[in-house]
Amino acid sequence: MSHPENPPPTPLEVRLAGVLTGLPGLGLLVFGVVLLVHGLRNPPIPGNNVWAEFGTYAVLALIFLAASVGLLLGQTWARSPGVVVALLVIGVGWYLLGPSGQPLWGVPIGLFGLAALVLLFRRPSRAWALGMHDDETEEEAAERGGLAGRRAERERREQD
Repeated sequence: MSHPENPPPTPLEVRLAGVLTGLPGLGLLVFGVVLLVHGLRNPPIPGNNVWAEFGTYAVLALIFLAASVGLLLGQTWARSPGVVVALLVIGVGWYLLGPSGQPLWGVPIGLFGLAALVLLFRRPSRAWALGMHDDETEEEAAERGGLAGRRAERERREQD
């Protein structure tokens, strides 16, 4: 069965999830900068390293932003990190809702993460991640190996 060589276009759901994944990354980066500025303006607290704290938030922010950019650019590798980011955001929402007693923050943040997760698991997103052909089921695409399987098929044909 002959199929077109081009992978399916990136669905809107994936691009929206990319935006939703990037916002917490930007928030972490802003929070890290605020902590750094506050820490450098005030006398140091024993046992507190403001640079290490900033570095931790900056690295997490860059990871979140890398997943976001990957999703926005239609890179299938970014779907799994996007799912992890969404689960982390849901966890933050749960913590704010329950143990912290901040439901006005917890509910919207949890729903934000849930929205990103739902977008990444909708049928068009799954079909895109598997590199499905129009006349193919998810099982057939998974058996073929998704986009990697399509690439391998193309390479085999080029060698023949």
